[in-house]
Amino acid sequence: MTDANNNTDEAPEYLSRMVIVASENGLHARPAGRLAQEAQAFEANISLVHDGQTVDAKSILDILTLAAGPGNMVELRAEGSDAEAALNRLEALFLNKFEEA
Repeated sequence: MTDANNNTDEAPEYLSRMVIVASENGLHARPAGRLAQEAQAFEANISLVHDGQTVDAKSILDILTLAAGPGNMVELRAEGSDAEAALNRLEALFLNKFEEA
């Protein structure tokens, strides 16, 4: 008799961080572009999750479809050799409100 609950293949293989959209206008074009540009610098597969929708963090158009407004929680997910570094950098962008003046 085998126990189906011992299947480790279903455990997520990505790293994850929760961030808050703190910029006044949410993830509009400028911060979405900055986020996509920074994400493209990493080899890791990076995605954003908001309200059950998952998008590619390396695509500005995908990011804009999230329509994440100010105060919304977004999950950053990354998998790959530089996933930790990618999450650190992208989390810093959210914390610094995308370094907008």
